[in-house]
Amino acid sequence: MNEHKIINDPVFGFIKIPRGLLYDIVQHPLMQRLNRINQLGLASVVYPGARHTRFQHSLGAFHLMSEAILSLQQKGNFIFDSEAEAVQAAILMHDIGHGPFSHVLENTLIKGISHEEISLMMMEQINRHTGGQLNLAINIFKGEYPKNFLHQLISSQLDMDRLDYLRRDSFYTGVTEGNIGSARIIKMLNVVNDSLVVESKGIYSLENYLTTRRLMYWQVYLHKTAVACEKVLVNTLTRAKDLTRQGKCVFASPSLLYFLENQVDAKWFATHEEALQRYGDLDDSDIWSAMKAWKYSEDKILSTLATDMLNRHIFKVEVNEIPVGEERITDIAANIASKMDISDEEARRYMMSINTIQKDMYNVEDDSITILYKDGTMKDISEASELLNVQLLSKKIRKYYLCYQRFE
Repeated sequence: MNEHKIINDPVFGFIKIPRGLLYDIVQHPLMQRLNRINQLGLASVVYPGARHTRFQHSLGAFHLMSEAILSLQQKGNFIFDSEAEAVQAAILMHDIGHGPFSHVLENTLIKGISHEEISLMMMEQINRHTGGQLNLAINIFKGEYPKNFLHQLISSQLDMDRLDYLRRDSFYTGVTEGNIGSARIIKMLNVVNDSLVVESKGIYSLENYLTTRRLMYWQVYLHKTAVACEKVLVNTLTRAKDLTRQGKCVFASPSLLYFLENQVDAKWFATHEEALQRYGDLDDSDIWSAMKAWKYSEDKILSTLATDMLNRHIFKVEVNEIPVGEERITDIAANIASKMDISDEEARRYMMSINTIQKDMYNVEDDSITILYKDGTMKDISEASELLNVQLLSKKIRKYYLCYQRFE
């Protein structure tokens, strides 16, 4: 009998999944749901190729984890088979709690609970189904296992999650500058004092990785058009929820309706066992099919926003280095209110969005990257790099986005 299942991945080639626990996780309905959730949410409004799924990303991160474990073992770092399997299981499931359009839902349909917390709840549910086989994986995922470096492989400046998504997102968007040398970085990893370090030969790959990450954030993840499109979606869902809570009938699939009708937060999840199942039933198609119906809604605001989304009629965006003045906001709101014949308050709540966006790519305090030299000495990358101005990389760039309905 074949010991492995083999999947052909466009980024890494053949990915081997051993039969048993890991294959059972891949086959689990909560993992399969990730096939129906786009990895990059709405980035495809700018990069039409960015249609890959969270499921593909999870498999890629799993593949890199398998490579990293092998490489670390070859360097004499002792990792039990049970630990290897557990850390592979944890990386497979690290994104399992993502909702459709990822962060859009976290501020609209649910409040005060992150996808990481939902991932953990889902892992615990799968753990019950498998009779506790994921205890070790969950401990490592939570950072509660004595071998800290295993947790770092899942969540740190150099985790397998980041190494996969940068490489995969650059591949599917066509932003070729984003292609990081993940294989080389993994080959250069080692462990000192229970922490991941990178051997000094890998310093150039690391410099490339940090610069690339910054580029991908501003060019892809925080691209102004993608941000504006996300705001249209947030406002669409906010309007649908407000109407539902006012007792108006709004078309939605049963699982979407559940989140429109109820104020779901962390406490709600803890006290309503059906909430997790409802959440697990949600994927991108619930939102798209709802918007196809909302396009014909009698509610002018909902129908305008849904039509905007379906026809890629994205909010106009102005990016500023300083916060937007109240006068400008008042003018825009007044203009929208008069053109749409809605109140000023409605114009501000639904037809525009004011956001501060910032990203610090490398935070020295938060989670440094340590370089290991041949003589055993160690330095942080911020001191070791001649090429990189890490001070510049860790500088918080702040941009102010003003997005609003356009009428041309």
